[in-house]
Amino acid sequence: MQVPVRVEVDEKKNFTISVGIPPTTALIMKEAGVEKGSGEPNTKIVGDVSLEAAVTIAKMKLDDMLSYDLKNAVKEVVGTCVSLGITVSGKKPKDMLKEIDSGAHDAVLVG
Repeated sequence: MQVPVRVEVDEKKNFTISVGIPPTTALIMKEAGVEKGSGEPNTKIVGDVSLEAAVTIAKMKLDDMLSYDLKNAVKEVVGTCVSLGITVSGKKPKDMLKEIDSGAHDAVLVG
């Protein structure tokens, strides 16, 4: 799995290496057990992740995301599943987003 790495060198040639967290898409594909996303994401489903896995990924990536809270971070992760052709807990990602918005999963999204 590819991960972002940053090497910082100061004027005395001392260096610091920072290893980041893999991209959201890579984490989702690993969790779903697929090597690549669907070529036709709206018609061909290639895998499934649980909502709990989406929450775990969102917690890992929260500092790098535009979201300020866990609920919106999970929505970003679920939104990424749309373009990959991966369902969330057996449901189409767009349907899961509607359920999250309605508050149906608030017990899982408190964090």
